[in-house]
Amino acid sequence: MEQNSTTTATPNVKTLLDGWLTLWNGDYTPVNDIIAADFHVHAAPMGGGEQTIEGPDGLVEWIAQTRAAFTALVFTVQVGPIVDRDHLALRWIAVGTYGGGFPGATAPVGTAIQFTGTDIVRIEQDKIAEYWINSDIHVLLATLGVHA
Repeated sequence: MEQNSTTTATPNVKTLLDGWLTLWNGDYTPVNDIIAADFHVHAAPMGGGEQTIEGPDGLVEWIAQTRAAFTALVFTVQVGPIVDRDHLALRWIAVGTYGGGFPGATAPVGTAIQFTGTDIVRIEQDKIAEYWINSDIHVLLATLGVHA
């Protein structure tokens, strides 16, 4: 595998990564430019069971739901991107403030939050076609005072 920074990545990887971060930071403008129509997410939902997230609209809805309980939630890249043919991997950190409304949360509104994760995306025809996520959601849940 070859590791690239966003400044040395090929223009397409840089465009995709910049657009990906823009989406997760709450600006959905680039969604149709960087997400394939048949986009599919592979994720373990918090409540168990199955969760289907498909297409640009499905991704935007999922990101908006994720962001709804937080204010000033900012995602930045800590490691990567690491590029291997049609896959891109990166480690990110999210920092923000709890704004209320998270199911089961006992933390007061205004609690600072921070958690990390790893994204792997598959690129097809210059768009992100598949997404695998692995995040330390247990850290976020503990910060929010969510008990099983």
